[in-house]
Amino acid sequence: MTGPEPVVVVGDVLLDEDIEGVATRLAPDATAPVVDVTGDRRHPGGAGLAAALAARGGRDVVLITALGDDPASEAVRRDLDGRVRLLELPLHGTLPVKTRVLAGGRPVVRIDRGGGTPGEPDDAVRAALAGAHAVLVADYGRHTAGAVRPHLEEVARRTPLVWDPHPKGDPPVPGARIVTPNAAEAVALCAGASGVSGVSGVSGLSEVSGSSLGAFAARGAELAERWRVAGVAVTLGDRGVLLTRPGGGTPMLIPAPFRSDGDPCGAGDCFAATTVAALADGLLPEEALQRAVAAAAAFVAAGGSGNPDLWRAAAVPGPGRHPAADAFELAESVRARGGTVVATGGCFDLVHAGHVGLLESARRIGDCLIVCLNSDASVTRRKGPGRPLNPAADRERVLAALGSVDAVVVFEEDTPEAVLGRLRPDVWVKGGDYSVQDLPEAEVLRGWGGQAVVLPYLDGRSTTLLARRAADAAVASRPAGEG
Repeated sequence: MTGPEPVVVVGDVLLDEDIEGVATRLAPDATAPVVDVTGDRRHPGGAGLAAALAARGGRDVVLITALGDDPASEAVRRDLDGRVRLLELPLHGTLPVKTRVLAGGRPVVRIDRGGGTPGEPDDAVRAALAGAHAVLVADYGRHTAGAVRPHLEEVARRTPLVWDPHPKGDPPVPGARIVTPNAAEAVALCAGASGVSGVSGVSGLSEVSGSSLGAFAARGAELAERWRVAGVAVTLGDRGVLLTRPGGGTPMLIPAPFRSDGDPCGAGDCFAATTVAALADGLLPEEALQRAVAAAAAFVAAGGSGNPDLWRAAAVPGPGRHPAADAFELAESVRARGGTVVATGGCFDLVHAGHVGLLESARRIGDCLIVCLNSDASVTRRKGPGRPLNPAADRERVLAALGSVDAVVVFEEDTPEAVLGRLRPDVWVKGGDYSVQDLPEAEVLRGWGGQAVVLPYLDGRSTTLLARRAADAAVASRPAGEG
């Protein structure tokens, strides 16, 4: 949600370059593939990518990083212009450039060039950190975080701070809310080959071996104790994320919503950026991590950091948005890219299997799904006294947690016609207990060429029926003689 206090990203920016091609033969002078180049693209990486992802949906993001006078630094400035606000530390040297050569979408070799050291922060950097709503440190081992460490230590005492670490970087500051190493980083950051020595009290998982969940739980607890941070969330690829606390105990495993075979490059940046944005929205760490896992999976499925849609337009909304803040921006952005905007509406007082099936089917129709949610007053007028059972804020949060829902907008009227006039969706979806002829929204949709459709709906599922069953069960469970 855009607000007066920004999210601040601190870290090392890189320039990522992908050279794409096809390889059908080996070089005559070496056992190496010959890549016939079909295209190349360059975009900000590291903290630059994390900041751009955090800014999706129009969120105010300040990026504190070291840039110089070299061509790579200038390219980063151009690509980030209009997406984030830059606060620069002087860079003594040149910006690192990481070049991947890909054949058939798979990396063949990576070439690293450049590098430098950051200078001292100025008063503007210190003021930005002091006024941050939440902070993400994207550490790529180039020590930008170290240059502002005293200010990060101060801000961590009162502000949610997420630290994405690097084995060659600076240790997280004490009091960080969440630290997000990946599996390889967790192994490298822990002492010893197994990374589990000296840790006790880890329970609830299977045997401790090098790559078992138990081993990563032990590593996470060891790192949390060593760094004196609130939690360590180890990202495990397709297995999801394992959240551990200092002192061990039973960790929390957050599974990935689906397996993706896309390019994982940048997935860690997406995960960390979504986590800090969710904390800025007021979510609990566990809730923030659930949102981040889903966002990272969708990011990989869409092509990772090499997805050209990430950089075609400024601040393109994506997973991890605040659910109610950017529904209209999302619809406009999807239309601008030639996509299909799908919307549906209702009270969603008790989300049940019928709702879930309807929303999943609706999302498959187009490129985004926006739910128009009746306000509390609207539900009361429609359903009568005693409804809604859950307030709008809770209903909104439940819907936003579903992977099929991209945005939620609450409306006050009895029907969603006014909000539809602003959203202008291409498709309006209702469940099979309606007919298109019965929908007053159908005529509204025709005004801009949209179409109302009815999807199959699970019979026997409704909030009213569920509430009646609960009431009947409560009455039946009372001891004899109670009225």
